[in-house]
Amino acid sequence: MLKIQATVRFTRGIVIGPAYVVKEEVIGKPVMDPSRVVDQAVEKARFERAIKEVSCDLEKLALEHDVFAAHLAIVQDPTLIEEVVAHIEAGKTAEVSLDETIEGFKLVFQVMDNEYMRERADDIEDIGNRLMAALLQKSLRRFPGLTEPSVIVARDLLPSDTANLDASLVLGFITAEGGVSSHVAIMAKNRGIPALIGVPEAIASIQTGDLVAFDAETGEIYIHPDESIQADFSQRAKELKMKEEALLERASSPVVSRDGKTIRVYCNIGSLEELGAAMPYAPDGVGLFRSEFLFMDSDHFPTEEEQFIAYREASEKVGKEITIRTLDIGGDKALSYFTFDNEDNPFLGWRAIRMTLDMPDLFCTQLRAILRASAYGSLRIMFPMITSLHEFERAKALTDECKASLKKEGISFDENIPLGIMVETPAAVFMAEELAKAVDFFSIGTNDLTQYVLAVDRGNEKIKRMFNSFHPAVLRAIAHVIDSAHKAGIEVGMCGEMAGDLRATEILLGLGLDEFSMSAQVTPDVKEKIRGLNVSEAAEKAKIALAMSDVDEIESYLA
Repeated sequence: MLKIQATVRFTRGIVIGPAYVVKEEVIGKPVMDPSRVVDQAVEKARFERAIKEVSCDLEKLALEHDVFAAHLAIVQDPTLIEEVVAHIEAGKTAEVSLDETIEGFKLVFQVMDNEYMRERADDIEDIGNRLMAALLQKSLRRFPGLTEPSVIVARDLLPSDTANLDASLVLGFITAEGGVSSHVAIMAKNRGIPALIGVPEAIASIQTGDLVAFDAETGEIYIHPDESIQADFSQRAKELKMKEEALLERASSPVVSRDGKTIRVYCNIGSLEELGAAMPYAPDGVGLFRSEFLFMDSDHFPTEEEQFIAYREASEKVGKEITIRTLDIGGDKALSYFTFDNEDNPFLGWRAIRMTLDMPDLFCTQLRAILRASAYGSLRIMFPMITSLHEFERAKALTDECKASLKKEGISFDENIPLGIMVETPAAVFMAEELAKAVDFFSIGTNDLTQYVLAVDRGNEKIKRMFNSFHPAVLRAIAHVIDSAHKAGIEVGMCGEMAGDLRATEILLGLGLDEFSMSAQVTPDVKEKIRGLNVSEAAEKAKIALAMSDVDEIESYLA
């Protein structure tokens, strides 16, 4: 028996079953014979056939998986096609030309600063593999012999891999590479599949057929577990299943504390695919629709019509309130088709509302799309990265202009659509009283707020231990924001990671938070926790925690 401990944990679930180790594709790197005279017309025709074949496949896949619509756009991108053709015209074969082009594209993404965009190099590799397989008339199938439910173990898994997998044969995933923004991580989280990533020891230690047991929440992995470990994991799995089934049965019931306060528990989503996966957990609505993923999964700025269709579909699918955050790009999020200037401090730079206010045509395109979709359901608009009353007033003025133009065109929309802001900067915290009098609602973004209040880069491995939302400075900032909102008669929610942290539920309830928004899979747990709490008792506990001056003391007190 061998035990491995994974450190990157982002899903939950307990799995016992045989391993299926994914073998690496052996297509081989194409080599150019210097003596060969290339017939350019033939090579161009072969490449064109490969483009058509892959495009046809991706069009079918895009109907079920959003990511393949973006892959299709890249395959048909004139820049990629022109570069491959240029290599062919330089006397190279279609295979060599494609390989050199794909390697160049991958490098562009691999050297990017933010993790999400670095992970997109895998998408480029996936596209390259598809085109190369089409050129060589080879199959992309990587799962020969997978005939029983298994733990899928791989170096990494690309979108085409998971699309080709029969879901009934997947017990869970373990990968050697990848981060929380990788395709397999996002897919596993959205579908509720137990997964552990970034475990290089696994690929070196596990063989196909080995019995594997792992707990995605604790990170424990056992290879050839003995009978006592198997019995322990089986019991844990049974208890977890019973708990989850009980929670799901009660998930659609109102969330009312022991002393009668009703609380809304919403989910955060970033795509229509995520939305579909979230609905079985019965969230009370969507507290954060990350509209930037419409932009990041495209090869161009989405048109008003494209955005309108997405927002309308989301509204009709949910049938409950949805808060759409306007484009929040920059910092750790980039666009493949738009170049940002190099900035020494991108998190403090030209991003989010600063960018959209400087690009009113782009901003109005999005605002018009949201307003049009508001005729089909209950929508709210939320502006990110607000630091001043002036910024909100400018955003509101543009919204009013869009309303006027739609009215003139005879297009229906919700004339009273609520306008709110993300409170995620120290400036917004200190200006909370003034801002609360101008906006319709607040939503606290604890991820960025914690980073800015503590001056800690959450992506910096050396200091990420200092990133802690239970720091007294952060808790006091949250308390001030909630108090300011309630004095002005508006409600306040939270859509950062802290909202889904069960350790924080009681203190946030005690501080007066009206709405919690988090990953959909966590909503049943948070709902159940709130049902067992008394708001007045939680308020006393929050008061004691706010008086503490040490983060360790606070965490121990709340444990």
